[in-house]
Parts: sequence; C-alpha cells; structure tokens
Amino acid sequence: MQDYKDIVEQVVKEVVRRLGEERAGGSGGPGTHGAVRTTIGTAAGTRAQPVGQFGGQFGGQFAGQVGGQVRGDGTCDVCVLCGRCAERVPRAVERIKSAGASRISSTLGIATVDKDIAPLIDHTLLKPDASRNEIEKLCREAREFGFASVCVNPFWVRLCSSLLEGTRVKVASVVGFPLGADKKEVKAYETRRAILDGAREIDMVMNIGAMKSEDYRSVEDDMREVKETCGKAVITKVILETALLTDPEKVRACEIAKKVGMDFVKTSTGFGPGGATVEDVRLMRSVVGEEMGIKAAGGIRDAETAAKMIEAGATRIGASASVKIVGG
Repeated sequence: MQDYKDIVEQVVKEVVRRLGEERAGGSGGPGTHGAVRTTIGTAAGTRAQPVGQFGGQFGGQFAGQVGGQVRGDGTCDVCVLCGRCAERVPRAVERIKSAGASRISSTLGIATVDKDIAPLIDHTLLKPDASRNEIEKLCREAREFGFASVCVNPFWVRLCSSLLEGTRVKVASVVGFPLGADKKEVKAYETRRAILDGAREIDMVMNIGAMKSEDYRSVEDDMREVKETCGKAVITKVILETALLTDPEKVRACEIAKKVGMDFVKTSTGFGPGGATVEDVRLMRSVVGEEMGIKAAGGIRDAETAAKMIEAGATRIGASASVKIVGG
C-alpha cells in the first residue's frame, strides 16, 4: 500500500487543474462545485483543494495520523483526507449547503450534526386552548429563528398569514385533525378554506380506521382528494399516526402516499398514544425513497432527538419545543 503522502500527491494532481477556476469563483461560488476549501501540506508547498470528494475514500486509513488545525475562516490548515469535514469544518460545510448540496458525505464516527436546523422545523401550536397571544408569539419566534413554517389549527391561519406576510416562514394548517375520520369531501373543503386564508402547507390526517380495515381504496381516495385540492403550489403532508399502525400498515400507507403524489409522509399528530421514533422514520424512508419528504413529529423536545430523526431520514421536524431545540 502506498504511503499516504503519495496518495495525497495523486489527489493534488487530480484537482490542480481546477484550482484556477475555483480561485476565480471564490469559496462556495461559481466554479467551486460546492467543494470544501482546505489546504494540503506537500513537498511542493501548500496547495488549496476541495476534499469532500476524496475524504470518504481514504479517511478510514489516515484519520488521526496527521492533525490539522481549524482556522478562523472555517478551513483546515492540513488535510488528512479523513472525511470528517462535517465535524471539523462545519462552516465550510454550510457553504456547500448554501451552494445547493442536499447531502454531505462523511466517514464513520461522525457524531455531531449541524445545529442550525431551524429551516427544517415546523413551529407548532395545536393545543385546543391556544390563545391569540400565544399564536402571535409563535409567529414572532418563527420570524426570529427562521423556522420553515408555523403549524396551527385552521382558525388561526388567516391571522398567521397576516403576521408572517413578507417573510419566508410559511403557514401550515392541519386538516381532519386529529382523528382523520372526516369524509374526504369535508377534508377537501377544509383544505380549500385554509388555502384561501393563506395556508401554503397542509398537514392532513390519513383515514386511520380505513387503513386498519384494509380499505385501501378509501385511504387512497382520501389522500387524493386533498392532494388534488392543493395542486402543485401547496405542499401536502399526510399524517399516518404511526403509533396506531403495525409495520405492514405503515409500509402500505407510505406506498399509497407515494402513489398519490403526496409531498411528505408524517409520523404523528402529537395527540395519539405515541410520537415519532427513529425506527419509524427509517422504515418510512426505506419505503418512499429519496423522492418524498418525511416529517417527524410528536415528542421531539430537544436537539439530540431532532438530530437523531434527521439522521434517520427526516427532512422536516414538527415540534412545539422548537426554540429549545435550536438553543434559543
């Protein structure tokens, strides 16, 4: 096996032809291809190069053999191709995300997760006794922390839409909540009303009783009615209430949601006998693939739990403890 310095030299030769273009584009800009900018110590001097493409390949062999120091600008002074950019240089990884990357590769043993998960959180207040003052506070917090949306009961949608006008925070409304036992026509009307009031995301509850009865046609018709009402402009999530389902029922529900074209499958209402679990999120991801979003909701009250859900495959977190999760 070649000495690691020889391998580093090979990597440098492979990427050196792109350095001029990258320097012209700047870090994270055009021409960098979203690469992490680090430096490699070589006999020929110190050369900047992107390592994200190569870190995973050689990381297991060389991690820890040479220790680099992280600079103030979020780059390493020595690259050991260890595949630990997500842990060692999170600021550089954030630039990759800003450039458009949807996934970051890493080696085994990476435990830290980007704590800036606010854009993945639906800031939620669905309790029946929520007051206007509490809803207004919800919207203020969503603006301050940059949450993806506020998720509220239909009555509050118009107020939230007015309070969040001109911001990037969306308003999500629940439909058929929390039992999912309304007729499909009622859910469709509730969806139209919420959209008219300003909702841009709909979290509908699946017809759980129909699923338990193996009446899959009714389950599909129920989802389709809401999805067609939302069209392409409004994001549609279907709540499965996983705590009430067997694993085969969860799989079947995800398959139906994917067939209908729902944008997300969601674990729980937060009002059922249990909330989101890592195992359920992994199962749902294995069924829907990469095409659909997964929203983990119910019982997520801290950053550690949220990070585990994201690691398992969740792309959205529903929580009322959102401010605590982001460390506010």
